[in-house]
Amino acid sequence: MLSRVIDHFRLQVISMNEVEDSHSSTVYRFTLLNGEDVFLKIPYSRLKYQREFEAYEILKGRVAIPELLDCWSGDEECPGAFILSELKGKPLTTDASPTVAFQVGVLQATMHNIQPPENQVLAGIQNEFPNWSKFIEKQFYSFAEDVKEVVEDNLYNQAIEKYEAMKEQIPSPDSPSFVHMDFRPGNIIVEGDKVSGMIDFESVRFGSTEIDFTKLYRDFLSFNPALYQAFKEGYKSIRPLIDLEVVLPFYLFTDAFNSIGWSKRRGIEKNAVFLEENLMRLRKFL
Repeated sequence: MLSRVIDHFRLQVISMNEVEDSHSSTVYRFTLLNGEDVFLKIPYSRLKYQREFEAYEILKGRVAIPELLDCWSGDEECPGAFILSELKGKPLTTDASPTVAFQVGVLQATMHNIQPPENQVLAGIQNEFPNWSKFIEKQFYSFAEDVKEVVEDNLYNQAIEKYEAMKEQIPSPDSPSFVHMDFRPGNIIVEGDKVSGMIDFESVRFGSTEIDFTKLYRDFLSFNPALYQAFKEGYKSIRPLIDLEVVLPFYLFTDAFNSIGWSKRRGIEKNAVFLEENLMRLRKFL
């Protein structure tokens, strides 16, 4: 498939390397004959291709993202592909400065200020906000079918009971907003003390902002109070910030649970480390 996609775009490739931190889609970094560095992305499914395509249309000129240089809607064998410009820098790490954390807050808040378009029908990006609690519950119980095959019965039953108890404490959803759904350090590109932008829009929705803080807190903000504070200040410079202390426990719990199901669904051997990490998180919650 990779050769067919390269041929379709008529790329003159000197060298290529697969991007390892892409958990769902297939991503390669190419150096072309003209010296330009670009990225080839093949989404996991046709729906994810459509979501990403629409996201580039919605976010262009409003939020820092790569430039969509070319795209192909695919065929019976390929779900589609994108050629994307390079955002200068590397993925965000916990070594970042508070200045960077502030900019991450600005970036996310700017994205969250984007609301569903009034006069545009979207085929890929769903507006889940009107039924947000049902959307979260549907996701949870969908992954529960996979989780049940991986964990012991006692742990599974405890998790279900905890979910049912915690969901009653969640406040009304915030916005509707454009939510990334995978806003984690690997999808935030930083060069020095400057945030270059964000990538990967296969899972985006219109929904409640609260879900988007989960992975960023899990993998970045929770390690350093100074970063957490700077992030909040950056976010609040653009729009009001919800009470994260209220919503984060619920979403961190459901993220751990759902990630176990995701690991089972996508292959336990391939995702063994991620599976174990989330089993540990789930056990801590219980």
